[in-house]
Amino acid sequence: MKILYVSDLDGTLLGSNEKISEYTIQTINSLIESGIIFSYATARSFRTAHKVTKGLDAKFPLIIYNGVMVVDNKDGAFLIKNFFGPEIKDVIEDLIKNDIYPIVYSFIEGKEKFSYIADKCTTGMQVFIDSRKNDKRDHPVICKNELVKGDTFYITCIDTKKKLEPFYKKYNNVYHCVFQEDIYTKYQWLEIMPKTASKANAIRQLKALLGCEKVIVFGDGKNDIDMFNMADEAYAVSNAVDELKQVATAVIGSNDNDAVAKWLSKFAKTTEN
Repeated sequence: MKILYVSDLDGTLLGSNEKISEYTIQTINSLIESGIIFSYATARSFRTAHKVTKGLDAKFPLIIYNGVMVVDNKDGAFLIKNFFGPEIKDVIEDLIKNDIYPIVYSFIEGKEKFSYIADKCTTGMQVFIDSRKNDKRDHPVICKNELVKGDTFYITCIDTKKKLEPFYKKYNNVYHCVFQEDIYTKYQWLEIMPKTASKANAIRQLKALLGCEKVIVFGDGKNDIDMFNMADEAYAVSNAVDELKQVATAVIGSNDNDAVAKWLSKFAKTTEN
């Protein structure tokens, strides 16, 4: 039986320091060499995911931007993509009218960019932007018209819970929305994606692409609930939110104790098993 193993990154495969341990790298690389089918599903971009997983020899396609894309592990080329239609301009307009200035991810003239109105950044937005200095995607703009250029696929709002929660409720049934605190900075985020974009849907697409018959997943956050619900088995790390633990097959050790790698080392089966 071909089994697809998929792990979240932040708070799950990565430690609290946003790094992957040498033990996890060596263990998973060895297991991949022996024949297991392993990938990860993350809210990160291909660029930042590759940066924090340096040394991990992920030979299979990767799920990025919470399922907006499935990409080739070597160069980030699209294998599957889920983008917004032109109606997303109305959502951006609605946010700005209510004093919420989003970070908008788009492909502009074929190049991936994240755009934001530079003089309207919240403290949380500025922390995010500062963490991505020298990133070629960085695209500060001066007006809202420039925010809607190109083919948009992801929107991130970083502001107070009070301001963002009404828009989570407003758009949650129209789009795929994730509303949670960032696990590192503790700032409130509202992420808006196309309805077809989710970790669960991307895993289904990847499962079909690779011809797998079973899915086993690992995670820690609210944005992992959808993939837990679709998986055959789902394991929450001990530092996971309570909502995820409630839908997990079982709770394993913490992200700071290499829990995913240790579970895989003990239980993972190759395609030959």
